[in-house]
Amino acid sequence: MLAATAISQSAADPLSGLVLRDVPVPHPKPGWSRVRVVASSLNMHDLWTLRGVGHPPERLPIVLGCDAAGYDDDGNEVVVHPVLGDPDAGGGDETLDPNRALLSEQHDGAFAEYLTVPTRNLVPKPAWLSFDEAACLPVAWGTAYRMLFTQARITAGDRVLVQGAGGGVASAAIRLAVAAGAVVYATSRSEAKRAEALTWGVRAALAPGERLPERVDVVIETVGEATWSHSLKSLRRGGTVVIAGATSGANPPADLARIFYLQGRVLGSTGCTRGELVALLRLMEATGVRPVIDRALPLTDIHKGFQLMIDGGLTGKLVIHPSDPQS
Repeated sequence: MLAATAISQSAADPLSGLVLRDVPVPHPKPGWSRVRVVASSLNMHDLWTLRGVGHPPERLPIVLGCDAAGYDDDGNEVVVHPVLGDPDAGGGDETLDPNRALLSEQHDGAFAEYLTVPTRNLVPKPAWLSFDEAACLPVAWGTAYRMLFTQARITAGDRVLVQGAGGGVASAAIRLAVAAGAVVYATSRSEAKRAEALTWGVRAALAPGERLPERVDVVIETVGEATWSHSLKSLRRGGTVVIAGATSGANPPADLARIFYLQGRVLGSTGCTRGELVALLRLMEATGVRPVIDRALPLTDIHKGFQLMIDGGLTGKLVIHPSDPQS
């Protein structure tokens, strides 16, 4: 089967280490299941692997791709929960298992026609959700759900700022917060992406660093250095910043005086638990909210997809079809 595989890493030329090549069809070990992948989607995590960030070179080669939706060997439609971990080792939360791994970190990922995962990682795909939509959920939408509802515990009427409106997690956070009844503000360098965010229901879409009409209860932060100061300045007294990424850099000035004087909370967050993925699906069914999909590409065009991500040319998620979705 054809697979998109990372064979080397380069910060300057990450796509030089991405190759399409034939690999054997995997066979599940006891307690695992095989999935025929109908749809996957790109994540920044895939790009970080190719750049050598957070992924040791001794784990190469490895098939990339953290998200998957498809069929198990019994023909059931499934969504793959991408965190491979033991809930018992994490106090009931597999994301806190010290030995947890995201799909494609220690085990071949979803940019291939087939993959194998622990059977507990399979979640039934609802009939009302397409495979392309389902493939957008596990990493980006699951992360956004955990940030908003588990960590920040937002409720209807809360004021929420989402930095970097075009990204996968950010676009998901906007859609989910609006669906939950929050008043949402968003920022983006792109005028087109700000205009798109307005169609998603934000109260205002602003340029990075622009002053908000009011201070917010919660900031959803995935950009890092470029927006950190603005995030803290936009926060009300006692408000919360939830951070789950730092695409512009991970070492911003701390501004500790502002944090302690205003009694702000800074919370880290990662991908979701299996239970949170199920809860996300329930919320989507209840509200009708759906993922923002920029476009879908065949696996053979995956280099083009990565380049669009590198260039900042995506709004929402880019779906990858490892095989013909009609087959």
